[in-house]
Amino acid sequence: MQHSAADSALNDFHWPRGQGTCVPYAVFTDQAIFEREQARIYQGPTWHFLALADEIAQPGAFKSTFIGTTPVVVTRTRDGELAGWVNRCAHRGALVCREPRGNARMHRCVYHQWTYDQRGQLRGVPFQKGLNEKAGMPADFNVAEHNLPPVRVETCHGLVFGSLSDATPDLRSYIGPQMLPWVERIFHKPVEYLGCTRQYAKSNWKLYYENVKDPYHASLLHLFHTTFNIYRSNMLGRSIADSRHGLHSLITSTPLDDTETAGAYKKEGISTYEEGLKLADPSLLATRPEFAEQTSNNIHTLFPSTVIQQIHNTLAVRQVLPKSAAEFELVFHFFGYADDDDELRAMRLKQANLAGPAGYISMEDTAATELVQRGISSAEHGSGSYIAMGDEIQDQGSSLISEHMIRSFWDGYRELMGWAD
Repeated sequence: MQHSAADSALNDFHWPRGQGTCVPYAVFTDQAIFEREQARIYQGPTWHFLALADEIAQPGAFKSTFIGTTPVVVTRTRDGELAGWVNRCAHRGALVCREPRGNARMHRCVYHQWTYDQRGQLRGVPFQKGLNEKAGMPADFNVAEHNLPPVRVETCHGLVFGSLSDATPDLRSYIGPQMLPWVERIFHKPVEYLGCTRQYAKSNWKLYYENVKDPYHASLLHLFHTTFNIYRSNMLGRSIADSRHGLHSLITSTPLDDTETAGAYKKEGISTYEEGLKLADPSLLATRPEFAEQTSNNIHTLFPSTVIQQIHNTLAVRQVLPKSAAEFELVFHFFGYADDDDELRAMRLKQANLAGPAGYISMEDTAATELVQRGISSAEHGSGSYIAMGDEIQDQGSSLISEHMIRSFWDGYRELMGWAD
């Protein structure tokens, strides 16, 4: 892979102490670093969630999305296979597919009507041979040389992922033996897509990735979590970083009796615990056991763009889409199981209100990342955060008051970015 002069200038980027404990604010604000990420991470050997297979189940179905800032389309071809391609016309670079989803036999660029099939292969160029004795394309123009760049597509238990790199290992190997069982836990039978919510955040995408690897914040920021005993830091829990590189991670919490965990929050005077606060409709928090271990939270991150969520009985895949050094888009893809009965399906749809842009337990997350972005935008050169809570070796991944998964994430990130010690 070739790198630009601006990218090469970052080869000697200084990382304080060379550890994930101290993170330079520049990684959240510097546009040159953002562009290096696009080259080394998003166009590099990584896999990215594109869709649930059920979203594009029928022949001809398509969905347009992104890998990093690269627009892509994933389609179900008429023979039932999946194909992906870069959504950028080979003629002048316009977006070919302008719809978020649909069903089409061909895809035509509106600018000059170059037409591509479901695999992104060029099938038609208006006036290719000229018109009224006027010249058209050159005599040596070869349609086959102007197909849309392909995107590697693989599936795992109904999840559709894409990669822009030929060097990426197969998807299951990328997820890895430590994390794959947790994917299989959620996707253990066919799923049905229910819909999505979207929000735009004015902060760096990595601030959100820190957030979903941070069990420490959850009961301190989210009143709904703490007050209604969905998540408290003295619950039974896991906080596991992938031992290979630290980039993937898992957080789970298993509720204990309300009175057993509430006492510590009263004693500490934690403001997100409001004793006596009640729901007008308590059915929002009704649950039905579905798993051998019925966790109240299961937040599973797969670097760099995927978060698999189970909160009570609501299920979703969150897709993190970076837009600039200071902006990202977050998409929640909600789903249920194909064999859900009416009562369980209604429960999932109601509990979808827990997450998303106005979710009772998630609306504060992007607000918090925006507060950080605003706070660090004018930080002096060389300054950074301090992330030291918890000890992975001592706690053995069982503590929910820990930042070790964030530290592991930054170690893996530095390796991909060429800044490892």
